[in-house]
Amino acid sequence: FKQKTAYEIRLSLVGSEMCIRDSDKKAFAGYELAGQTLGIIGLGKIGCLVADAAIKLGMNVLGFDPDITVDAAWSLPSQVRRATSVNEVLKQAQFVTLHVPLVEATRHLVNAANIGLMRPGSVLLNFSREGVVSDSAVLDALAARQLGQYVCDFPGAAIHGHPQVVALPHLGASTREAEDNCAVMVVDQLRDYLEHGNLGNAVNFPQVSMARESAYRVAIANANVPNMLGQISTAMAQAGLNIHNMINKSRGGMAYTLVDVDSPVLPEVQAGLVAIDGVLAVRYLPAQ
Repeated sequence: FKQKTAYEIRLSLVGSEMCIRDSDKKAFAGYELAGQTLGIIGLGKIGCLVADAAIKLGMNVLGFDPDITVDAAWSLPSQVRRATSVNEVLKQAQFVTLHVPLVEATRHLVNAANIGLMRPGSVLLNFSREGVVSDSAVLDALAARQLGQYVCDFPGAAIHGHPQVVALPHLGASTREAEDNCAVMVVDQLRDYLEHGNLGNAVNFPQVSMARESAYRVAIANANVPNMLGQISTAMAQAGLNIHNMINKSRGGMAYTLVDVDSPVLPEVQAGLVAIDGVLAVRYLPAQ
């Protein structure tokens, strides 16, 4: 430091000097993260990691995910407070970060109707997909100073270059380690499906996973229509099969059922299940 009429700070930045006078420092004033509230919408693996990091930085964390999985719930730090809606997160958090897939239900999840609920000067971070947030709503909120900054890694033409938009390259999956991890994940999920019938990250089917409790398992893809489970259960009961455990989940018009039974499933029983109206495919998966 060298004192003249004001303090002069000399910083070496990429081989050159940048001088910031004491009188100019106010232009760079910010805020501390400790004590602020971070709202997380989407509590999958990444959302849980973000929650854990924020808590370690001294932040309060408010989370919302109507479809949180059991594994994600176990991974979630106990300090995370549960929100009941997206609007509740927008109202209560100074920072809101989005970690959801782009599907019809999440398209324009943050929009003109709810972005005004955010606290004046708050920060919205979107590292999910461009369509999860309405660009026009963001521009209006920035102009009205309702929103302080918008941070994303896929800026559309409308917001690119805006002084209150922090744009980053979309490179999260471009590291060597990420490429390796993706390959391992695909192999693990494919093996889990082939050996146990479990479905993870399917495009057009629900996510279904059930721990094995029997050596005899049947996986059934079926239309999401009434009395389907009743027909499946009846067919197995008539064949003398005792159902040990069962799970059924649906996604739109499609459903997927896993059934563990206590004895082998004969070919004629499998054929009977295939014959049920609305059943699309039946796979018998005895333990190897």
